Amino acid sequence: MKQPTQINWDQSMIEKYNYSGPRYTSYPTALEFDDSFTENDLLTSIKNSKSDKLSLYLHIPFCAKLCYYCGCNKVITRHQHKADQYIEYLAAEIVKRAPLFKDYLVTQIHWGGGTPTFLNPEQILRLSSLLREHFNIADEGEYSIEVDPREIELSMLDTLKEAGFNRISIGVQDFNKKVQVAVNREQDEQFIFDLMAKAKAMGFVSTNIDLIYGLPHQTPETFAETMQRVLDLSPDRLSVFNYAHLPARFAAQRKIKDEDLASPQQKLEMLHQTIETLTGAGYQYIGMDHFAKPDDELSILQNEGRLHRNFQGYTTQEECDLLGLGVSSISQIGDCYAQNQKDIRPYYESVDAVGHALWKGCKLNRDDEIRRVVIKQLICHFDLDMAKIDQQLGINFEEYFAEDLKLLQTFVDDKLVDITDRKITVSNTGRLLIRNICICFDVYYRDKARQQQFSRVI
Repeated sequence: MKQPTQINWDQSMIEKYNYSGPRYTSYPTALEFDDSFTENDLLTSIKNSKSDKLSLYLHIPFCAKLCYYCGCNKVITRHQHKADQYIEYLAAEIVKRAPLFKDYLVTQIHWGGGTPTFLNPEQILRLSSLLREHFNIADEGEYSIEVDPREIELSMLDTLKEAGFNRISIGVQDFNKKVQVAVNREQDEQFIFDLMAKAKAMGFVSTNIDLIYGLPHQTPETFAETMQRVLDLSPDRLSVFNYAHLPARFAAQRKIKDEDLASPQQKLEMLHQTIETLTGAGYQYIGMDHFAKPDDELSILQNEGRLHRNFQGYTTQEECDLLGLGVSSISQIGDCYAQNQKDIRPYYESVDAVGHALWKGCKLNRDDEIRRVVIKQLICHFDLDMAKIDQQLGINFEEYFAEDLKLLQTFVDDKLVDITDRKITVSNTGRLLIRNICICFDVYYRDKARQQQFSRVI
């Protein structure tokens, strides 16, 4: 078993390599999806897939309030009947898609958004019943949902338990009131503590907290206070995201004033102290934005070399195909990725017309499949055994990746990566820059003109 990941902070190296890069929740990334991908391509990939396990992702796009920082695909409304209409279309899509997976066992479900808990208890139970009616859902599995603590009662946890959820992820972002006001996300701190306490008492097996650093009015001092409150909550997992300020791309972000944002130096300081605080408190640094307690399955699988990564970030159950349902959702099945219509009106029109909402996708070629294995190995485990890759993929690593290894040399020179005995090992200093290291193996990224389409690494 591998030792847990540690981090050595090197300010000069982080500043040197702090340029834009993909998050590699897929390879090829979503930039390579196109509308020449057809329903027949998807059906062929399902037929040829070697998996018999399925992970379901449901996108619930509705939010009652607009968070100014948000770049997610969402619909801001307080009209509950809009959710009723959406569930009708989800039902139609489920009826269309489920028969294609009749031989699969569903062992993982995640509802994301938007705000899944925008749905009222009746809507949540109806949708969960639809899934149970049409898919083969295992009695035991990972069934998670994202929770907004501002718009629900504690009794919502009873509904979620009844619907079969055993994991929750709570969006906190920051406990500081000034920050909350600036991003239009005011919330009651005591309620969050009550929610966590009840979830644990009810037997929810995993709790996750989402935070964002780099929001308006945040300072290293105020964010350190938020981190201490988070440690009091003692979640099983944490996701600590970098706020990417892109007002030209996301209209809501124009409500955030540039002068209220932390400087790049302050953001680095927030990240540095966050890593030190969490690892000092016993959390394992999984990679990029993710932390988990040592006994959490993410930590265990990483230490065993079996961690997975998909559109939800670091995750478990590598053996699962992923089916996305709902507007903008993405599927990863066999040798393809497939994305639904991104906006709700075209989503409805497509479901009305053909029963599904396929918009675009990507069918992997042999080179894509090879590079996907390499990038996932590095981003999940920070090391790679060339001999194992040779055996797994039927290649000679040094010959196949000759150009890529030349690009990697700058990281070797800076002691961020070591190559010895045909093994690539990312140093404790290099692990914060794993996205940059993975770029060396990304043939699509070689077109540098596209850099601006990705968020900055830190």
